[in-house]
Amino acid sequence: MSPQVTPQEQDYPLSPVPMDQRKSLWSMGLVLLGFTFFTATMWAGGSVGVAFDFSTMLLVLATGNLLLGVYAAVLGYIAAKTGLNTALMSRFTFGELGSKLSDFILGFTQIGWYAWGTATMAILLVKLTGLPESWTTPLMVVFGFGFCVTAFIGYRGLEWLSRFAVPAMIILVAVSMTIATDDAGGLSGLLAITPTGDLSVAAAITLVFGTFVSGGTQATNWTRFATSGKAAVVATLLAFFLGNGLMTLIGAFGALVYQQADIVDIMVAQGLATLGILMLFLNLWTTQDNTVYNFAVAGCNLLRTRRRRLVTVGGAAIGTVLAVMGMYEWLIPFLVLLGTFIPPIGGVIMASYFIGYRRQYPALDQVTLPAFNLPGLAAYVIGSLAAYTSPWIAPIVGVLVAALSYGLLLLVTGAVRERRAQVLGSL
Repeated sequence: MSPQVTPQEQDYPLSPVPMDQRKSLWSMGLVLLGFTFFTATMWAGGSVGVAFDFSTMLLVLATGNLLLGVYAAVLGYIAAKTGLNTALMSRFTFGELGSKLSDFILGFTQIGWYAWGTATMAILLVKLTGLPESWTTPLMVVFGFGFCVTAFIGYRGLEWLSRFAVPAMIILVAVSMTIATDDAGGLSGLLAITPTGDLSVAAAITLVFGTFVSGGTQATNWTRFATSGKAAVVATLLAFFLGNGLMTLIGAFGALVYQQADIVDIMVAQGLATLGILMLFLNLWTTQDNTVYNFAVAGCNLLRTRRRRLVTVGGAAIGTVLAVMGMYEWLIPFLVLLGTFIPPIGGVIMASYFIGYRRQYPALDQVTLPAFNLPGLAAYVIGSLAAYTSPWIAPIVGVLVAALSYGLLLLVTGAVRERRAQVLGSL
């Protein structure tokens, strides 16, 4: 095998990460924080911010992000213990061919976010700097391929960018929120703001949880590099509870004070346009490279190839084409809808690991898996239907129903096989 396609150089897309290649908690935490610092998440916070009073808003954001953090942390724990990402776990859960379903769903979702981020960067840069409209498409191409450079390098590239970008974004956010609090008249002013939106608590929690659940389902791409299950849980909670929570809180603050949810628009309103452009660039880049990296990992499993770098460039090309075609205009509502159908994947994987395999996957290169694991696929369908029809918090319903369905199906199929063996033995 040539050096260009060795597992180490390609970040182990089709095999477990060996212990001597694991990363520190600090390293993983930075990469995951960079991933969750995402502009679109602020919009979800903005929708929540105008629908509730200040104290209820804080409770909703805390609940939604805690649920998201716990969901991602459980998957992160499994990834650290096995060294596997979600795509490889899906083989045990859905079968060799059945796993391609989750690869397609997760990969398409990530490249959809990539298209949206690429278009957003180009359009807002033209808007904020006064460049001619004709520059928009060429800028989409530049950003479409530029954002994937760190993902092409691999985990090292993602970590390098996050070491610089995450502290810078935290400082910028702190400055902006301080100004926003002053503009609102302090804490008493925030408490006095009357909500103007109409959103139920369940719908708000669903929005907070569901907007970034696709990312939480694939956070295993980094937590598989953890030195222990504890480190993976801590890093994941840090990113998805605190990091994602901070993004939704910023959006909510902006909606309350300035009637704007996006940090760039907020900074422009505060007279910080230059810092706003820098924030936008860092905010999007640290998420864009992670999303195309996710696409590449899912794509490697789908195509059964170790050439992650080639798939990364291919994903960037697809995302750029979608951005130029204007897909970003209707993509966000569609991806929020996918938040209903993605969590059951994680639910079935959890049940498969803890119940089906009793916390011990066999070695991938030493086991023959069925083409389709029917209990896993059936549990996913049941969980998705339950989430889609549920009036309650759809993503949570999807996770729980999918996991419980898989456990029950394992009991039923196990009892059927045992009874069949008894009948055959008596003949």
